[in-house]
Amino acid sequence: MQFQVPQFVEVEDKIFGPLTAVQFIYLVGGGGFLVALWFVMPHWLAIVIGGPIALLGAGLAFYKINDRPLINALESGFQYLFRTKLYIWEKKQSKTVLPDEIVLPGQTPAEDPAKYAPSATSNKIKDLAWSLDIKESMYSDKKQRG
Repeated sequence: MQFQVPQFVEVEDKIFGPLTAVQFIYLVGGGGFLVALWFVMPHWLAIVIGGPIALLGAGLAFYKINDRPLINALESGFQYLFRTKLYIWEKKQSKTVLPDEIVLPGQTPAEDPAKYAPSATSNKIKDLAWSLDIKESMYSDKKQRG
């Protein structure tokens, strides 16, 4: 038993003449909004406000950026504007002063011995590098690697 497999799945069907259903909805929505503006506002103001709305409706229906609909680009732009941003490489400077670090006038600041001690992360990195060097020297011969 043979089944027909659709070949062009990503192509939307043309339902309303040369328009897809989504294009038709964008154009009807924009046109309806323009008609409502025409009857509610003075005509000169409806023309001024309606121009960008007509361009937006036509752009949503027909304009594509990198073969993707304009609505996807607008959605990505709004997400970029309104989401919090994480700057990984930005150095943050702390303005807070801890009570231990307060130095009164006339006193010399005390040296912190922990400042000169190596941190745990640098020790871990050195241990990891050393273990990698050992494993590399153990299997230096290709026959030993298996």
